[in-house]
Amino acid sequence: MFFVDTLEIEGLGNRSYLAGGRTAAVVIDPPRDIDQVIAAATRRGVRIAYVAETHVHNDYVTGGLDLARATGARYLVPAGASVAFARTPVADGDTMRVDEGLVLRALATPGHTPHHTSYVLEQEGRGVAAFTGGSLLIGSVGRPDLVEPRLTERLARAQHASARRLADELDDDVPVLPTHGFGSFCSSAQAEGDTTTIGAERATNDALTLDVDTFVARLLAGLEDVPAYYAHMGPANAAGPTALDLTPPERADAEEIATRLAAGEWVVDLRSRVAFAEGHVAGSFNFEGEGGLATYLAWLIPWGKPVTLLADTPELIAKAQRELVRVGIDRPAAAATGDPADWIRAGERLASFRRARFADLAGARERGEELVVLDVRRASERAGGFIDGSVHIPVHELHGRVGEVPPGVVWVHCAGGMRAAIAASLLDAAGRAVVAVDDGFGAAADAGLQLTRPAPADPLSASPARK
Repeated sequence: MFFVDTLEIEGLGNRSYLAGGRTAAVVIDPPRDIDQVIAAATRRGVRIAYVAETHVHNDYVTGGLDLARATGARYLVPAGASVAFARTPVADGDTMRVDEGLVLRALATPGHTPHHTSYVLEQEGRGVAAFTGGSLLIGSVGRPDLVEPRLTERLARAQHASARRLADELDDDVPVLPTHGFGSFCSSAQAEGDTTTIGAERATNDALTLDVDTFVARLLAGLEDVPAYYAHMGPANAAGPTALDLTPPERADAEEIATRLAAGEWVVDLRSRVAFAEGHVAGSFNFEGEGGLATYLAWLIPWGKPVTLLADTPELIAKAQRELVRVGIDRPAAAATGDPADWIRAGERLASFRRARFADLAGARERGEELVVLDVRRASERAGGFIDGSVHIPVHELHGRVGEVPPGVVWVHCAGGMRAAIAASLLDAAGRAVVAVDDGFGAAADAGLQLTRPAPADPLSASPARK
């Protein structure tokens, strides 16, 4: 018998897999914090014989090299990937014996990257699981525009061919086990559901139901902005990531926090957006530790800028560290926990700002208050409808465009509240009067706010919203 254990990397919207038999296993696309992978293998009582990468990742720092070194496993990397470390290059059709009766077979599936490789676990010669990385996903495929703009259309066409190769070579009941598609911006769209099979994808996936020209047009029309930190992930993975360090950061007192803020460093408050709005260190930014911390902080922060973390508890600091090392933010400059009143110097006061609902915004407009409505959603979300008269600056662009926000009290909103809280903290730190709208966008129309709903230029270009 074989097993497949799924390791959820929720902060980044990815999955890794541990798969094997009675005594040995392979790990597919491991996260950088390999302790959880080793623990999973220990629970199974198996030796990690192979560590396999489907591609050189663009959205996170891999733990593959570190895991292979720690366990003595063979490190399988697609032969076409240019890397600076010793590995076992894998080409199309290569097979590796994982355990008795279990073989791992490599299938070249270019598209997400030129060298992308999927792996099929075979038991007694029959495929029983397909690890598809950034190729065939649940209801979609991996985006083809992360390598080189001039290659994007060619890779989109390759995605179509690769998805069809998987469907042609595998039985309908074979589970499709992708790395991306659960929140990662490496996916061209997000998964609707947690599981799928070749047969289910054959019936519904655009790559398998549309002709290549229609598929490519739809795929390219739906691509959104690439997180800025992606530019650093591929090179880090190709060079060979260093082992991570999760030891607690140095403790910062109020004086050090003030000094770091004065030096232009980032001080990031991990508490809930409710707690932050009620009272926070002036100049600090709010990225909730329970939200999309790794994606949004790594996207917005100037790369290499020192960051100090603030939180209620040491446990939240530790959780944030684990998420941040996955995207190459290795060591916080310092950290502080406990009561926010202890994070400011004697005689100073905590800053605060209002939170509201869309109904409150409607009321303020009816009273004729001088205000600015700032929409920080992505362009694809705004295309589905927006509040009349609102200003649009996506949250990932706001830090560099604060000066473009018109004068007045800024009522900032997103689709659900998390990104609005980030944006409100950026504006508050810049000295703007701000109100964070903590509400689902669906409530805007219910509150009586007039919406503009532009007709889409192409009905195939709609892209589902992320957080």
